[in-house]
Amino acid sequence: MKEYNTREVRNLALVGHSGSGKTNLTEALLYQSGATKQIGHVDQKNTLSDFSKEEKERGTSIGTSIIPIEWRKMKLNIIDTPGYMDFISEAMGALRAAEAALMIIDATAGVQVGSERMWKYTEEIGLPRIIFVNKIDGENVNFRALMEQIESLFGKKVIPFSVPIGEGEDFVGVTDVIFQKGFEYKNAAPEEVELNHDQVKATERMYEEIAEVVAESDEVLMDKYFSGEKFTRDELLRGVTAALINGDAVPLLVGSAEKGIGIDILLNTIVNYMPSPDDERAHTGFRYESGEEHTISDDEAFSAVVFKTITDPYVGKISIYKVLSGTMTKDTALFNSSQDADEKNTGPFIIRGKEQIPVDVIHAGDIGAISKLSVTKTGDTLCDKAHNVVYKRVKMPQPVYFYAIEAASKNDEEKLTTSLRKLQDEDPGIVINRNAETKQMTIGGQGNVHLDVILDKLKNTFGVEVKKVPFIVPYRETIRGTASVQGKHKKQSGGAGQYGDVWIRFEPSDEDFVFDEEVFGGSVPRNYFPAVEKGLEESMEKGVLAGFPVTGVKAVLYDGSYHDVDSNEVSFKMAASIAFKKGIAEAKPVLLEPIMAVEVAVPDEYMGDVMGDMNKRRGRILGMDQQPGGGQLIMAEAPQAEMYEYAIDLRAMTQGRGSFTMEFVRYEDVPAQLAEEIIEKANKE
Repeated sequence: MKEYNTREVRNLALVGHSGSGKTNLTEALLYQSGATKQIGHVDQKNTLSDFSKEEKERGTSIGTSIIPIEWRKMKLNIIDTPGYMDFISEAMGALRAAEAALMIIDATAGVQVGSERMWKYTEEIGLPRIIFVNKIDGENVNFRALMEQIESLFGKKVIPFSVPIGEGEDFVGVTDVIFQKGFEYKNAAPEEVELNHDQVKATERMYEEIAEVVAESDEVLMDKYFSGEKFTRDELLRGVTAALINGDAVPLLVGSAEKGIGIDILLNTIVNYMPSPDDERAHTGFRYESGEEHTISDDEAFSAVVFKTITDPYVGKISIYKVLSGTMTKDTALFNSSQDADEKNTGPFIIRGKEQIPVDVIHAGDIGAISKLSVTKTGDTLCDKAHNVVYKRVKMPQPVYFYAIEAASKNDEEKLTTSLRKLQDEDPGIVINRNAETKQMTIGGQGNVHLDVILDKLKNTFGVEVKKVPFIVPYRETIRGTASVQGKHKKQSGGAGQYGDVWIRFEPSDEDFVFDEEVFGGSVPRNYFPAVEKGLEESMEKGVLAGFPVTGVKAVLYDGSYHDVDSNEVSFKMAASIAFKKGIAEAKPVLLEPIMAVEVAVPDEYMGDVMGDMNKRRGRILGMDQQPGGGQLIMAEAPQAEMYEYAIDLRAMTQGRGSFTMEFVRYEDVPAQLAEEIIEKANKE
């Protein structure tokens, strides 16, 4: 591949609902540009984008892939993202590295939830968009009805730049609104055709809509528009680009990726109107940690951000980066400012799916790859050590779904931890935790599909078999009453004996554990106080009800006795343990469960279902807040034991439109009837 400077590069994130045809579109773009000799298909498992074993088995994208395409002396980096919302972190990383988004809508399904969420996110970050309506050749497609749906959801800023000639089985080509020409396609090759009267009128009407939007982007063009003058080609290009970057217009194009129809017009639209990385009006997803913006230029010192990591079992780790300043060559010294470590430069290349294409230089704004970086993770900054900069990391969504896992073989336990860390380097949306109380290892992500893919990768890439195990809820025990008891340990078996005798008062406390003493007259010598405290602390690890850790207890040593010869630290430690078991049992012990603060964002029409479901989970609704973009934010508290499957259930209740966050707030008493069941089950186990 030839060398491209910054002005000749276009970076677009390919987003949309799962199954809308994103990967098939990349195949059509590759074929149209001459990079491949045939169009690959997802169902035939021969696409360049979906190259991993997990993707081929599922027939869907699960990771970001880079597809560079050459068109009209330009390089288009198409960043293909998964459409399934479990992999939202992949899409967020891709959108950060792009100056525009290419959103795919399935004409047969209409606007689906994945597209809605991507539209909302790109609106929030101010990213220019192109919409490509795919599968116009599908059964029962009604383009007019689809446009009405799109306008009702996304507004009047969506303007058709091409319209279909025929629909469904009769779909044969498209009309280019800008150039007011019609094209029919045979084997993905366009052939100009004459438009009929109705098509000409419709095209002229849409051209006027575009001209009106263009006029609003520039005062000079506004004057020209109202004086009735036609825009020149250069004026139209300039005006449309300004309208796109400002968010005043979103071009909509139509076609069929499978048949290669309308792909050339899509490519031309990208080249003509999408901003280059150094366009001063362009979206920048990267800022310094200080919050300042940076300038994309070859003339600055080298810096880049790794936005995707691929773990390849044969090649090793591949880091995909966007150069933000300077250039990357095989002689560029690499310093990871995020990890404060030097890295070895093995030479730049570009990646197309899994294919590696060597290059001599990657210019500012372009996307490249490098292999075998030792400490670099997704989100890290690489730079010139003499010009140390660090770019802000993209804020990943909090995990909402968890698995408790363990290695199928004891021999793989250490390997499991190491392998998970490597996968976390690849996907920062994964959270790995080993619970100190339950001793369970958990992995967290955006849903069951996300976590299932992680388990598949552990097996396929690292050879680690993993099994899911039931969650152990981290219950605790405490007391609600006061008890004063004696703990006496006496043992005589020839020679030196053992003797320890304590009287301890147990009472509730706001702190986890408090030890105090009120001993008078030396009934228990001071040098045994630490042993008594140690015996109590160790006993707190296992409560009397069901063996859960004990919290919220104050223990006061107030009396006891000792033996000049037989007393020692071990004896008093044992005596304290005996007192603990008796005292806690008499001080009205209760079972505690973790309570989570939950915030659920839902469209208004799902409010009743979501609130009713929360009540069934023993949750409490604390309040609601109207959201600026529509919908409600429900604030609630619910027991953790009831929330393990909530991500899946909320998705089903709201057709994927609901989202939530959750964090631990405190422990509360378990209702008596439930507590009996939990205690009985725990004691059986």
